[in-house]
Amino acid sequence: TRERRRQATHPAKVKPELVADAPSQVWTWDITKLRGPAKGIWYHLYVLIDIYSRYNPGWILAAAEDSVLARDFIDEAIARNGQIPHTVHADRGTSMTSQPVSALLANLGVTRTHSRPRISDDNPFSEAQFKTLKYLHDFPGSFPNLSAARAYCDGFFAEYNHVHRHSGIGWHTPASVHFATTGPIDAARQQTLDTARAAHPERFARRPRPPQIPGHSWINQPTAELQKT
Repeated sequence: TRERRRQATHPAKVKPELVADAPSQVWTWDITKLRGPAKGIWYHLYVLIDIYSRYNPGWILAAAEDSVLARDFIDEAIARNGQIPHTVHADRGTSMTSQPVSALLANLGVTRTHSRPRISDDNPFSEAQFKTLKYLHDFPGSFPNLSAARAYCDGFFAEYNHVHRHSGIGWHTPASVHFATTGPIDAARQQTLDTARAAHPERFARRPRPPQIPGHSWINQPTAELQKT
């Protein structure tokens, strides 16, 4: 029948279910457009994010989208990171599914996964960060040139990685989680809480603890796993 032929020609895409319990296990990446100085001029922002630490191991801004540029961008980010991720996830854009990117990841032994068509929830970390960027109070409606756009992004990613304390990772910075420097910070926080409890024990029913980093970070956590948490 026509319906059977349609299903055979367009098989259902698999729902990605990815989990990380440490940095450098699962990265996602995407490309978004930033408006340039005139109609039809766009700058293309390529961004990688680690789903466990929320750290950006790499970003670049270019005048065009290009699969070879995307390949080199990912390759250089992995080299800087000093550790090859197990999985790199992306949507089904042209660069994401391109031969240069696919060949690079295959040569490195990296598992490549993709979102289902038109389902933004399959790449939530990249989507959320782009929304954070574009909803900043000082985000301009357009940039006068590529240099100005790069300068703005440089400030954003420096702040995001090294200053911003993220509620989803125990109010640590992404860089602190990614490079495992949270221990002394948590110890100092615990000392502060213990001092407060000693000074005012009537305010605490039990020993207070600082916020914890979740043990796992998921894309599309299965229902069975949700019930365990």
